This record gives sequence, C-alpha cells and structure tokens, in this order.
Amino acid sequence: MQSDIHNQIHKKFAEAKRVLIVSHVRPDGDAIGALLGMGLGLQAIGKQVQMVLADGIPSSFKQLEGANEVKRKADGSFDLIIVVDCSDFQRTGSSLDGYSKPDINIDHHVTNTEYGIINFIQPEAVATSEILADYFESWGLEITPPIANALLAGIVTDTLGFRTSNMRPKTMRLTAALMEKGGNLPVQYKNTLLRRSFTAAQYWGAGLSSLERRGKMVWGTLSLEAREACGYQGNDDADLINIISALDDFDISMIFVEQKNGTVKVSWRSVPGYDVSKIALEFGGGGHPAAAGADIPGTLFDIQKEVLDRTRKLLNSHQDLHKILL
Repeated sequence: MQSDIHNQIHKKFAEAKRVLIVSHVRPDGDAIGALLGMGLGLQAIGKQVQMVLADGIPSSFKQLEGANEVKRKADGSFDLIIVVDCSDFQRTGSSLDGYSKPDINIDHHVTNTEYGIINFIQPEAVATSEILADYFESWGLEITPPIANALLAGIVTDTLGFRTSNMRPKTMRLTAALMEKGGNLPVQYKNTLLRRSFTAAQYWGAGLSSLERRGKMVWGTLSLEAREACGYQGNDDADLINIISALDDFDISMIFVEQKNGTVKVSWRSVPGYDVSKIALEFGGGGHPAAAGADIPGTLFDIQKEVLDRTRKLLNSHQDLHKILL
C-alpha cells in the first residue's frame, strides 16, 4: 500500500508540467517550509510551479529561498494541484477558488479529512516538512541546501525547537540528514523561533496583560483594537500561544485572536492526556491532540464563553475518569 501511493505520487510529479502548490490560511512555519520545499523541488526537475498562500508569508520566513515567489491567489491553469500541511479543504481559504479538487494532499494532522484524490497522511510525523524530508528522494526529487533550510524551518517551528511531546528519534535523524544536505539549523532556529519584531513584542504585551485563568485553564485575548494600537501587521497571535502554554500548573492553554472578517481564531495547547483536537473539530477546526485551532464566526465575547465552557467540560470529564480509575 505504501509503495503504491509513493509510485502514484512519483508518476504525478514526473508527468506534470504546470503545478500549483498551496497550504492553509495564517500559515505557520511548517506550512511555509513544506510549500517552499515542495515548490523548489519540483522547479529543480523542470516544472512550472506556482506557490500560493492566501495570507502571504510572515517576515520571519522571508529569508527562505523562494519566499518572494509566493502569491496570494492562484492564476492560470494547472495539470497538478498539491495541498500541503492542511487538515481540510476550507483552510486553504481563497487559494483554490475556481479550481478543482486537489490531486495530492500531503499532511500530518490526525484530523485530516482526506479531501484529495491522493491522500498521503502520516499523523505520527511531527511536521509535514518531516514527511517531505523522509520521502523526497522516493518521489524523484533532490534535497538541495535551500530545500533543506525550508524543511528545517518547518520541523523546528512545529516542534517548538524539538520539545513537543510527539518528538521521536527519527525526527532527529532526518534533521541531521537535512543539515548534511546543506541546511543551517542554528540560523533557522534563530530566525523562526527566537527573532521577533518590536511590534510583535508590543502585541505580546497586550496579550499577556489580558491573561485570565480558571482552574487548570489559562487564556489570553488579542483584540483588533490591540493589534491596531501596536501596529502589528499579521492576523495571527505572533506565536504568543507558545508562551502561554509554558506557564506552570495549567493543563490547557488558549488564545483568542479577533479577526477583521467577523471570526475569532482560537488556538489550544494541552499537556499529554487531553485531546484538544476534538474540541477544535466541534468548532470546524482541527489539529493534533496537544495543539489545535479553529476559526469560529461570531463575536469575541460569545465565542470565548462557548469555547471556555466546552474546554472546561473536557477537563472535568478527564478528571472524573481519573477518579474512577483511582
């Protein structure tokens, strides 16, 4: 079964002439790394490639080769459409408006809805960039130094610097192999995880000053007003959720980011034993047991109340089960 799907992907890559590659809205490092890695790899074997992200590329990733080629909307006709690191078709945003069902869907989210014609999903992988690092050569592609850097950026960011609970020895071996191919791990670590703009730091301040807690839950809020006051140009949380989730004595951490389109982006993080992807699914989102998200239509006040109620129920049910087992 595995060899069959790899043969299919290899054949698709070999036969295609014009390729469209997209990922999800508000792209994180893995979405960007996988998109650029795949795009550069197919360009290297002579394909005409268009890379599209509906929300563009954050400044910390613009140092990666190929980043200046990424468009916000697809243009033209294609004989192969690939979606990377995207759990469901809706999360591509406007990237695929007017286009057919994706030919290939490559992802590592356990909540992936298998919306492609060919679906290669590996939930055990820490990142979609790890999947590409593992199988690039079997698909007829070569990992060059720029591709190695893109894939390293994806792996480093999705594992928060190799510290998520799904880390495995294979990830470290693939990371070493990417370094041997010319990838610069220290540079990617610094640029994608450590460096922040002055406005992002101010934005963090607004979020940290909003922190609230209830039992084993902690959450922060980033309003449109706060974003405008800081002059922050993105529509994400500037990775503040990773700071909140590092706080002691909390099992589930959340951040609520108000959007201009009348929705609220909610991100969850949890300690082992709590599957927050189930809550995200209820709100039309997805992700992993320990890290999930959803874009929910409605007002900040109403969504916050509903999400906090549902998350508290998850905590309570887990605690009740623990008491029964004891």
